[in-house]
Amino acid sequence: MHHSQLLSRSDRIRTSRQALRTGTVCAALSLALLVLVAARWSPLMSLDRTVADALHRRAVTEPGLVHVNRVLTDWLWDPWTMRALIAVAVVALWWRGARPLAGWVAATSLFSSLLQQGIKAAVGRERPQWPDPVDSAHYAAFPSGHALTAVVSCGLLLWLLRRHGAGPRMWRAALLAAWVSVLGVGFTRLYLGVHWPSDVLGGWLLGAALVAFAIAGFERYESREQPSRDV
Repeated sequence: MHHSQLLSRSDRIRTSRQALRTGTVCAALSLALLVLVAARWSPLMSLDRTVADALHRRAVTEPGLVHVNRVLTDWLWDPWTMRALIAVAVVALWWRGARPLAGWVAATSLFSSLLQQGIKAAVGRERPQWPDPVDSAHYAAFPSGHALTAVVSCGLLLWLLRRHGAGPRMWRAALLAAWVSVLGVGFTRLYLGVHWPSDVLGGWLLGAALVAFAIAGFERYESREQPSRDV
């Protein structure tokens, strides 16, 4: 029996409420940051420029590290790599008969992609411009699609591992890999000079909100489907 099948209805409701609170906080912070970026709030713009300038000055003197960061951001932590991992998980869930969960995970991943593209188009923030760029990127800057996709993908995969009773060793390894991926991809986008710090922070916050709301929604759905005798 899967770990997810051992959870009582009250456990699911508790998990849903905790996730909803987390999602609400992250969504509120994400919205506040979006407003500040759209309004071009001077202290934030100044901080973004200071950090971006410092990292770019470092990057142009370290071509070896630039190459490493480009490999990491373009291959290991690329949004399509992250989506491929989600696709594998969705197929596995579908194959095992967990079709509502498979559909929920797939829909969350797809919605996150559409939402970040919509916000990019609405905000229309320009990316950093350099006379000596070390990398390039397309579309608007805010929020970072790499950062958002990493949080959504890693968050959903961690949730699935937890639901299916991952052992302590596997859980610790997965948690470490997720943190390294989320923080690492954010750093690569800044080091390569293709995003402002607030772009990355915005992607992290929005991604965390989406994962939390997805967990809250599905756990609530399952608690309603579960017989009341499990309470």
